[in-house]
Amino acid sequence: MKWGFSFLNENVQVLQQNQFQKTMFRLFLFFTILSSLLSDAFAQFAPARLGISVNAVYTTSAEIFLNPNSSDVEARNRSFLIEDIWNPGIDIRYRFSYEFILGLNVEYIKKTTNQPNLTAFIGNQVYSFKVDDGFETIPIELTAYYFFPFSTEKFKFVMGGGLGYYYGKFIREFSGVGLEVTQRKSSFGLLVATSMDYMILPFLSARLELKFRNPQYNVSSKYTKTEVEYQGTVIQLPENPFETKVDINGLTFVLGIVYHI
Repeated sequence: MKWGFSFLNENVQVLQQNQFQKTMFRLFLFFTILSSLLSDAFAQFAPARLGISVNAVYTTSAEIFLNPNSSDVEARNRSFLIEDIWNPGIDIRYRFSYEFILGLNVEYIKKTTNQPNLTAFIGNQVYSFKVDDGFETIPIELTAYYFFPFSTEKFKFVMGGGLGYYYGKFIREFSGVGLEVTQRKSSFGLLVATSMDYMILPFLSARLELKFRNPQYNVSSKYTKTEVEYQGTVIQLPENPFETKVDINGLTFVLGIVYHI
């Protein structure tokens, strides 16, 4: 019965994720059609072709699964949460026409938290230790934006969808011992974003953006040492690689300064 509920929970999560993606793209299409119908009713302007922004990015949460391939459903679905993730980013957007803009976004994300996630041997006994566990990810995202014609001289609104590639690894640090990647699986994902620019000067604006994305990737790692000294005691660490799943599933907010050329 327990297995049945776990299986049902997995299917519900997958269904909710698919419904979320469909809903976001339906909203995007709705606003695009609405804006096209209203385009003649609002004043137009001649914006710059290129915009380069330096961003501060905040993601609400991420999850890390330490046993993603376990045959036990409960162990496979067990994760720990990382919250309040800040990272830098650079965004370049080129306007091909009045309505359409193509953007390239690159970020660097690194976040760890102290958790009792390490199980190791001392002699013939097994102990749990607190370690600094987390992840490091480089998102590279290509997004096509639609410029809303109801924008004003001061406020510019866009909405878009795109594809992201996410290059990352699992981080664990314990008493001077870290991890090295043995295998990394490619990760691609869809995203939807909407943003507003406030024009401070004709060539400078402040940007606020909301982004819906769900980067996920699996990575295999192994310890850089098989033995480590901790508080005067020698601890034996596993020699074999182990797989971990990183799931950055929170909302993403972006605050940036844009230079327009």
